[in-house]
Amino acid sequence: MTPSSHDSRLAELRAWLAAFAPEHGLALETIRPASDDASFRRYFRIDASRAGAPSLVAMDAPPPMEDCRPFVHAAGVFAAAGVRVPAVRAADLERGFLLLDDFGSTTYLARLGALDANADALYRDAIDALLVLQAASRPGVFHDYDRALLERELGLFPDWYLARHRGIAPDAAMRARLSGAFEPLLANNLAQGRVYVHRDYHSRNLMLLEGGAGPGVLDFQDAVFGPVTYDLVSLLRDAYVAWPEERQLDWAARYWEGARRRALPVPAAFDDFYRDFEWMGLQRHLKVLGIFARLYHRDGKDRYLADLPLVLDYTLRTARRYGEFDALARLIEDVERQAGNAPARTVGCTF
Repeated sequence: MTPSSHDSRLAELRAWLAAFAPEHGLALETIRPASDDASFRRYFRIDASRAGAPSLVAMDAPPPMEDCRPFVHAAGVFAAAGVRVPAVRAADLERGFLLLDDFGSTTYLARLGALDANADALYRDAIDALLVLQAASRPGVFHDYDRALLERELGLFPDWYLARHRGIAPDAAMRARLSGAFEPLLANNLAQGRVYVHRDYHSRNLMLLEGGAGPGVLDFQDAVFGPVTYDLVSLLRDAYVAWPEERQLDWAARYWEGARRRALPVPAAFDDFYRDFEWMGLQRHLKVLGIFARLYHRDGKDRYLADLPLVLDYTLRTARRYGEFDALARLIEDVERQAGNAPARTVGCTF
């Protein structure tokens, strides 16, 4: 998004930053877009006025669509746990402005696309950082990832992916089939051990930082207290990069071993843990199909359409493996065939 002379929010942000320019050494004439995301938030990079000093990033989170308070709260919690997150240098919570450390522009996704040889080291670092975060977990710090929230997320699939994107308004029979799949899924998700959950712990929100020592972590404002496998699913079954299942298994086993050493609430048997991982992934991927469809049809963000096939593949691979989701798998296959997008059959081991 390019700032324009008619961008009133940017003008307001510039005026706010002017008060901090001397203290933080900001060269305000260098302000430029750094990135945007799937929300209404925007980010702007500002160079330092002193040679050798670091640039900073300003967040514009316009009320009432966005609220900076969860970001600031989660930043404090994650930093106290030992996770590398941007420090908040200045904040105007009422107007939705933050001044943050700049973690640069090299995401995991960019590095993975350039050199696959880095993958094992990067994923080890990301898993270790996740374990550090989860080991600090305690109830009452974040909202619970409860049944109501999980159900709302699953509702995005029929409302946005099926009805809006595929043009198939679910009737009572279809909704009954969906409910029959959602119930065992929710029961599993809610029975899992509970920890801090980032909710988007994936390759676009993990940054390569100078000096190493683990990834920089972004986009954590939606953190909750919920299922222990959720963030690992986000990482290993990322909507933006795909890995062979043997590699996912290796990384999942590394995580599980580390979680056991830290006495995190994971099953004692890896087979049970991996089943929880897959079922959590099915919930997440049904949600993501709905979110990506909504981003396109409601918000005009078409770049997420290119990622739908991978998420659909994740969804069907899991649904086909477990008898509880046979009806869901057939429903999705029928919908995709009607759309002229017959999904390939895949096979794999069931744990």
